[in-house]
Amino acid sequence: MSAVTPIERFLLAAIALLTAVAGVADRQSWAAVPRFALATLALAGLAWVVSFATEQLGERFGPGVTGMMQSTLGNLPELFVVIFALQKGELIVAQTALVGSIFANALLVLGLVIVVGARRAPDGMMRFSKRLPRDTATLLQVTAFIIVLLGLSLAAHDPASHHVKAISIVGAVCLLVVYLAWVVPYLRSDPPPGAGDETRPAPRLGLRLTLALLAVAGTASAFVSDWFINALAPAIHTLNLSQAFAGLVIVAIAGNAVENTAGLVLAYKGRADLAISVVKNSVAQIAAFLFPLLVLVSLLLATTLTFALAPVYIGALVLTALVLGQVTGDGKAAEFEGWALVALYVILATLTIYE
Repeated sequence: MSAVTPIERFLLAAIALLTAVAGVADRQSWAAVPRFALATLALAGLAWVVSFATEQLGERFGPGVTGMMQSTLGNLPELFVVIFALQKGELIVAQTALVGSIFANALLVLGLVIVVGARRAPDGMMRFSKRLPRDTATLLQVTAFIIVLLGLSLAAHDPASHHVKAISIVGAVCLLVVYLAWVVPYLRSDPPPGAGDETRPAPRLGLRLTLALLAVAGTASAFVSDWFINALAPAIHTLNLSQAFAGLVIVAIAGNAVENTAGLVLAYKGRADLAISVVKNSVAQIAAFLFPLLVLVSLLLATTLTFALAPVYIGALVLTALVLGQVTGDGKAAEFEGWALVALYVILATLTIYE
C-alpha cells in the first residue's frame, strides 16, 4: 500500500496552514474581506481533504456506497454553515445555501462532469446506470412539491399560509421517511467491489489514517464554518454583494468542493457510474435529507428554517427537477447537455446578483 504522493502531502500541509491562518484572522478580527476569503478557501480545502479520504475509504465498497459516503461527509461543511447561519439570524443565507447546493450540484457540477465524461468516452456519449438519476429526480420532485404548495399558499394568503412552520415540520418528517425508504434498498443493491467494468484501484491509505483524516477534517469544518459566517455579513456589505448571491453561489460552491473535485476527477478517469453517484447522491441527500433535517434542527436554534422560499427559487427548483429527468433519465448524456446544465446555473447565478 503506497503512501500519499508528494503533491497530496503538500496540499494537506497547505490546507492545514490555511485553516490555521483563517483561525488567527477570525480571532484577531482582521478586515472582513480577507477573513472571508481565507475562511472560504479553508472550507473548500477541508472539503477536498474529506473527498480525498473518502475516496480511499470508498475503494473498499461499490459505487453506490462510495458515492453516498462522499456526499454525506462532503455535506458536513454545508451542514455547519447553515446551522451557524440560522443561529446568527442569517435566514436568507441559510435558505439560499441549501437550495444553492442543489443548483450547484444538479446544474454546475453535474454539467461539468457530463462534459468531461462525454469527452473521455470513445463515442462522445457518457453512459451510466439509469436508476440513481431517476431516483434523484423523484426525490427532488417530492421536495419541490412541498415547496411549491407552500409558495402558492403564501401567494394566495389562504388560511394555511398562517401555519407555514407546522406544515414544514410535517413535510420534513415525510421527506425523511421517503428518503430512508429509498436509501436502504439502494445501498443494499449496490454491486460488490470489483463488479462491473470500472477499474478499481486499491486504497493507498490505511484505514486508521483514513478515519483520522476524516475526523480532523470534519471537526475543522465546524470551526471554519463559524469563522465563515462571522465574516460573511461584513464582507458582502463591503463587496456590495446580495445575500442571495453569497448563499447561492459562494457558499454553495465552497461547501460543495467535494463534489466539484471528486466528480470531475472520476469522470476524467472514465469511472462514469461513480462520478454520477457522487453528484446525484449529493443532490438527493440535500433535497430529501439535509434540508428537512435542518428544518427540524432549526426548532432548537435562534431562527427557524421552513420550506417557504422566494418565488424565483421555487420556479428554478421545479425546472431543475424536470431538466434532471430529461438529461440523465435515459442513462446517457452528450457534451452539449452538460453545457446546457452549466448555462442554466450561470443564468441563475447572474439573477441572484440583482436580488
